[in-house]
Formats: sequence, C-alpha cells, structure tokens
Amino acid sequence: MATYNSEDVLLQAPAEAVFSKLSNLENLRSLLEKVPADKIPADKMEMFNSITITPDAITVPGGPVGALTFRVKEKVEPSLIRLVGEGSPVPLSLAMHISPDSETTSKAKVVIDIDIPAMLKPMVGGHIQKMADQFGQVLKAIPFA
Repeated sequence: MATYNSEDVLLQAPAEAVFSKLSNLENLRSLLEKVPADKIPADKMEMFNSITITPDAITVPGGPVGALTFRVKEKVEPSLIRLVGEGSPVPLSLAMHISPDSETTSKAKVVIDIDIPAMLKPMVGGHIQKMADQFGQVLKAIPFA
C-alpha cells in the first residue's frame, strides 16, 4: 500500500463546521453547481454532468474502466472522514484528517492510500501525489460557513 499526503491546509472554519459539511457528501452538490461551465473542458462536460452524489457516496464516471464510487467508510467527529473506492481496479481510500487550529480555523490534510504494484509506482506516484495536493487545495475553496 502506498500513501500520498497533501500538505496541511488552513481552513477558515472550526473543525466541527468542516466535519459537518464534509461528512454529508450531498453538501458537495452545491459546489459542483457553482463551477463555471467555461472551467470544464468540453470533452469532460458529459462526465462532469454524470457525477452522482448521495449522503454517503460520490460516483464519477470513469470512461473505459467504468464508474468509480467513493463511499464513506469511517467518520470520527470532528477529526476524520474516510472514503473507500468501489469499482476501482486497485484498493484505494481517501481520508480527510481535520484538526482544530483556533476557535475559528482548522487544518486539514488529505491522505490517499492505494495498493499499486511496485513496478507502476514510479509511473503513477507523481500523479497520485498531485491529486492529493489538489484535493487539499479544493478543501480551501469550500465555504464552510
């Protein structure tokens, strides 16, 4: 199992508010609706519009490999939300670690664990690290208030 960590990101909301917003994945729907159409490449628009969200899962179409579902596997209020991949070719999980920073701010880190063969790690490791970093940056853009 390989582990990829984002940097800690400072969020302008207390840990409890961050956990509350992220622990129900349907709260992400309003964020997707606010993404400007011109920010989505034309060849990805159909895939973007096919994302489905429930309170405990988000499913993204995956083209030839099929859809990938991330389902909430574990919640520890207010410090951890762990999602596991379903339908992926290899076992993977994505965890959001949340810690208080002050009364009005918190820190978060995204951790991706993925079971990739050692020979593929050099080819895909950089991409997975970039994905972890991007998830961390997305957390900074979420309005938690």
